[in-house]
Amino acid sequence: MIFLNPAVLFGLLASSIPVLIHLFNLRKLKKIEFSTLTFLKELQKNKIRKVKLKQWILLALRMLIIIFLVTAFSRPTIKGVALGGTTSSAKTTAVFVIDNTFSMSVVANKGSYFNQAKQAVYDLLSHLQEGDEAAIILISDQSGEEIKATNNLVDLKKQIDNLQLSYSSGSFNNALIKAANIVGASKNFNKEIYILSDFRKNHLGRNDQITDLGHLLDDKVKLYAVNYTGKDIVNLGIDKLEVNTQIFEKNKPVSFNATITNYSKEPVANAVAALFVNGQRAAQKSISLAEGETKSVPFETAVKNSGNNDVYVELEDDDIMQDNIRYANIYVPDKVQIGVFTDEESDASFVETALTLSDGESAMNITQKNLSQLNSVDLSKFAGVIVIGSENISNQERLTSYVNNGGGVMLFPGSRSSLGRLQGLCRAFGIPGPQRFAGKANQAQNAASFGNVEFDSPLFQNLFESKDKKKIESPDIYQYAVINPAGKGKNIISMIDNSAFLSEYKYGRGKVLLFAAAPVLGWSNFPLKAIFVPLVNKGVSYLSSKEKDNTEYFAGSPIDLNLYKYPIPHIRVVKGHGNDDNINIDSKNGSKIYTYTNTNTVGNYKFYSGDNLADNIAVNANPDESRPEVLSKGDFEDYLKKVNFKGRFINISNDDNIINAVLQARYGSELWKYFLFIALLLALTEMAVARNAKRELASV
Repeated sequence: MIFLNPAVLFGLLASSIPVLIHLFNLRKLKKIEFSTLTFLKELQKNKIRKVKLKQWILLALRMLIIIFLVTAFSRPTIKGVALGGTTSSAKTTAVFVIDNTFSMSVVANKGSYFNQAKQAVYDLLSHLQEGDEAAIILISDQSGEEIKATNNLVDLKKQIDNLQLSYSSGSFNNALIKAANIVGASKNFNKEIYILSDFRKNHLGRNDQITDLGHLLDDKVKLYAVNYTGKDIVNLGIDKLEVNTQIFEKNKPVSFNATITNYSKEPVANAVAALFVNGQRAAQKSISLAEGETKSVPFETAVKNSGNNDVYVELEDDDIMQDNIRYANIYVPDKVQIGVFTDEESDASFVETALTLSDGESAMNITQKNLSQLNSVDLSKFAGVIVIGSENISNQERLTSYVNNGGGVMLFPGSRSSLGRLQGLCRAFGIPGPQRFAGKANQAQNAASFGNVEFDSPLFQNLFESKDKKKIESPDIYQYAVINPAGKGKNIISMIDNSAFLSEYKYGRGKVLLFAAAPVLGWSNFPLKAIFVPLVNKGVSYLSSKEKDNTEYFAGSPIDLNLYKYPIPHIRVVKGHGNDDNINIDSKNGSKIYTYTNTNTVGNYKFYSGDNLADNIAVNANPDESRPEVLSKGDFEDYLKKVNFKGRFINISNDDNIINAVLQARYGSELWKYFLFIALLLALTEMAVARNAKRELASV
């Protein structure tokens, strides 16, 4: 026998109270015998014996009443016996861990695995009794919210009706921790955890996340694993969609790579993969894959629209459709706002001419200012900034902050730049400054020339008609700054002495392009060469192209937003599925990052600050969800050993009768009603005996 409320048993000490009262009521009387009472003494002797016997019986009855009452409140329960009649089965706490990840969408003979799991939970809830409690935990739930059991089983059934498959991933370990906390806090005798899943290996979780749950999952806990597997599925999945192009221009080709895997146990022939741009089919490929094979499928298309363009690749339907689509996005500049800051206005004439000689597809709006005015200009409105010179700059922090937060700067020496001020400007960006000036302005007799050219740089994208005949005519360079990237940047165009004429550097989230010569004829004839105009334009396009975030965002994972892009303390999130969000930012907490967590669907998430689109982030399904490997019974039992599970593990196939298996394993009947009934009978008996004993005592 087990007591569900053993602390109440301390109340058994109260059974000593009737004994103490009986002892205190005893009196030692002095015996004085009278001759006339001898006959009376003999006459009452038998009645006094009866009265004393009944007093002992009353004492026993009163002690038993207290004992049975205390025992009833301690909820005695016997194992392995289901008593009929008035006996109630022990109360149950049931926690249902439902796998709602998209691998459960596989349709078998009895319907999809997910719908089978929902029906099983619904039936199990119907077999719970009044006073039992239950809770539902979803594998995809990655929040830290506490879940509590409830005895409102009607509401739980409504929750089951509304459950949907999720694009988010999850782990058994996180779900089991939540379930362990629920059953660990329960006072009920029956503690049951049900895991209804297809038991994919990727759901097991990392070893470093496994914790000891032995203090919660003790020997009173039963864990039922209902396994939904068995069907050989046909499934192709898109694991990744990469954008290869780095500079985006209207009506110019953009290339993509889609990584596609055959997760089936048989080859798949002539499957169709299609590329869509802004919802319109732009390209299509046929692909054949052997069992388990992965291929990279290239796509290329010209993007017709400027601004943000939503891109996705989609496969034909198969057994698991949620991994048949993958999203990306690109930004094609339209009216590019460029800020040009100089020491001398005349230094910018060739650069401005080059910017106005673009092909007209993406016009430049140019704002020219003196470097001394840098403090009074809002740099965030510019897609790129060109700095020519270094002498008049008074606040380098505004410029470095602009680049650090994703901006792009093209740096040229000015016609009157000093070595020290130019070194200071480079030092502010953490890039190697010039070591010295080589040559002398306006003296062509010792002109230097280009050395190597890195034609694979995005700056030379689409500049040459033939990929095999790439050549640049070197200008005559009379004076230049000797710059060595020293491993901190890329040397795109080198001088004959191996110093850098044009180099690229990363600073924070932005980019810096550094030229070694001023764009004036006194330093070189570079502004007159054919490469000057396209190189300046490509450089501006490269700087204004938004830096691609290489972070892969999966459904259910948080997104960190840089609040530098959000001058208005309100963010509007458009997901394209009719479930937009509006977020008010608390500007008083001083944080520069806002973490957005409502990422339960896939697609391109657009984050607006007012009417301006600040971020466009692709959220996709975790490709691990497509992997077909499943856990064996032994694998899962090994995991239970690692978490120190001390209860009983019952494995159930989806072909078994789940209800019968559970009812056979469930045990325990509470006896408190019996003990309460006995206490009541004892109380009635005590009343009758006490009344009778009182009458006999009076007669004596």
